[in-house]
Amino acid sequence: MPNLPDVVLWSIPAFVLLAVIEVISYRIHPDDDAEAYEAKDAATSVGMGLGSIFFDFVWKIPIVAIYTAIYELTPLRVPVLWWTVLLMLFAQDFFYYWSHRGHHVIRLLWACHVVHHSSKKFNLTTALRQPWTSLTVWPFYVPLVAAGVHPAALAFCSSANLVYQFWIHTERIDKMPRWFEFVFNTPSHHRVHHASQGGYLDRNFGGILIIWDRLFGSWVPELERPVYGLTKNIDTFNPIKVATHEYMAIGRDLKAARSWRERAGRVFRGPGWAPAAVVEQTEESVAA
Repeated sequence: MPNLPDVVLWSIPAFVLLAVIEVISYRIHPDDDAEAYEAKDAATSVGMGLGSIFFDFVWKIPIVAIYTAIYELTPLRVPVLWWTVLLMLFAQDFFYYWSHRGHHVIRLLWACHVVHHSSKKFNLTTALRQPWTSLTVWPFYVPLVAAGVHPAALAFCSSANLVYQFWIHTERIDKMPRWFEFVFNTPSHHRVHHASQGGYLDRNFGGILIIWDRLFGSWVPELERPVYGLTKNIDTFNPIKVATHEYMAIGRDLKAARSWRERAGRVFRGPGWAPAAVVEQTEESVAA
């Protein structure tokens, strides 16, 4: 199979240049309504991104082993041609949608993905705020490898998807042309995704394309100004705490759980789930 470039590594200079341009743009034309930049927050995002490069390399060892085993077992083969690469990008984006959606609705997966939503700012450095525990992603792409997509081709498509999403983490772009907004993920769609208010929660999961959200009922337009961050913000710039805080919360909930059913719910149900008895007890204590 032909060698495919590491799109993320090749794109790092562009990431840096565009982030610098965005910072300068805020200096030249300040926006009181925009979240703009905060030095500690941006540094944390960059630090999380650098850490993810290291940890992703570590996680790739077992993941590549699993993918290679599946690829060797399947009799199917997808040749790497210009048009098949386009089809692979399309298919990878479809499975990315379900991976992304799954990482919002299953708490164990959310513990990985919450890192990316932990900033109360929204700018190009927010795109770099990546998790260090991305071992949770690989099962969603098993069907592609089983269908004959070479693991290296899958890695290329995943990298291209990630690089595309860099530019949509900005408030400096309002809306793209209507046809583009209908088909592709844009800053407007992704601002909704990063918002913490109720009507925007768990919406707009697309990677490159927004059509999956339109098809599967998870798309909403940007109508009111987003409030970024989490419903319960962590208020820390410590990279280790940013990377692990939800796992620690799961551990505390498991320790306090009263049954195995509750333990399973704390891990596999939604991030805000709690047993009815616990919810009632909490509401009573607040009322008192």
